[in-house]
Amino acid sequence: QVQLVESGGGLVQAGGSLRLSCEASGRTFSSYTMGWFRQAPGKEREFVAAISLSRGTTRHADSVQGRFTISRDNAKNTVYLQMNSLKPEDTAVYYCAVDTVILGFRTTPGAYNYWGQGTQVTVSS
Repeated sequence: QVQLVESGGGLVQAGGSLRLSCEASGRTFSSYTMGWFRQAPGKEREFVAAISLSRGTTRHADSVQGRFTISRDNAKNTVYLQMNSLKPEDTAVYYCAVDTVILGFRTTPGAYNYWGQGTQVTVSS
């Protein structure tokens, strides 16, 4: 049974920071890609960032480039999303996900096989 559990969401003022965590369990993920997505009310789920668990290489969406950083700790089976300089438009439910097909960084939600339950991030103005 594959499980992804996110934590770290909350309410923060604009300009503030949060760090999200996603702990994986149930199988060995060291060769896969893990990503973060977000979904705001009434909007489609969108790509935020992804990381290769084997190489540590990353990709970030243009909208968060320079403000958010994805990282991983393979020993803990955990991926992080450090979010700085948060804006009200970053408000969404944030999900982590695993892509088990090694084809580089894919940014569409349908490419990811496993998903966490999501954690709410709310940025007040």
